[in-house]
Amino acid sequence: MSQLVLYDLPSKEPRVCWSYNPWKARLVLNYKKLDYKTVWTEYPDIEPTLKDHVPPNPPGDMPYTIPTVKFPDGTYVMGSKNIATRLEKEHPTPPLPVDSPILDGLPKLGDKIMTPLKGIQIPGVYTNILPEGSKEYFARTREARFGKSLLQLRKETGVEEAWIEALPGIKELGELLKANGGPFVMGDKPSYADFVIVGWLQFYKVVDEDSYQRFVKIEPVIGKLYDASKPWLERNDH
Repeated sequence: MSQLVLYDLPSKEPRVCWSYNPWKARLVLNYKKLDYKTVWTEYPDIEPTLKDHVPPNPPGDMPYTIPTVKFPDGTYVMGSKNIATRLEKEHPTPPLPVDSPILDGLPKLGDKIMTPLKGIQIPGVYTNILPEGSKEYFARTREARFGKSLLQLRKETGVEEAWIEALPGIKELGELLKANGGPFVMGDKPSYADFVIVGWLQFYKVVDEDSYQRFVKIEPVIGKLYDASKPWLERNDH
């Protein structure tokens, strides 16, 4: 049987997974102990690599995005939730609940946390993470999105003010993780919703360890979720 193929965004050397969207898919693959290989795909190469294999995303998003997985039958699936859904259908052991009311609420919760911190984290990706082949594309597309350069975005962001603005979202995340006794959102078994959150945490940890430590200091239960997920975070470089 052919391997699954995960198309992922590389960091600079030594190459590791850093972006939260591909981490969602990688966590599912690792949790299910599936045989896969990674094809590192830099930002400018995403569309040329994928456009002949998978329909584009709906208008409003980038047409082609990471993560994408090639399945052994030759079909390609783009988008972390779509990937998780198919993997759960084809590899139901160990089980990983994908859809849940908790998952439905995570995009809004993520915005409460990530939007205030974007002026810290997004320039950090450019400075600390990206290989040279991705930097121009990343800077150009983010400047178009935010209407300013990454340097200007960083200069205009007050660090403490940003964290104060993000605090309600972080506290809400903490309450979500406490609701069913933890360490996972549904209790003692992981679900795809956990991997969405852990993807966020790993992104912050890789880009800026201090940011991750602030999350844990504010809500220690966040660190408990991360620690419980460490076995599925180990494979990050192939």
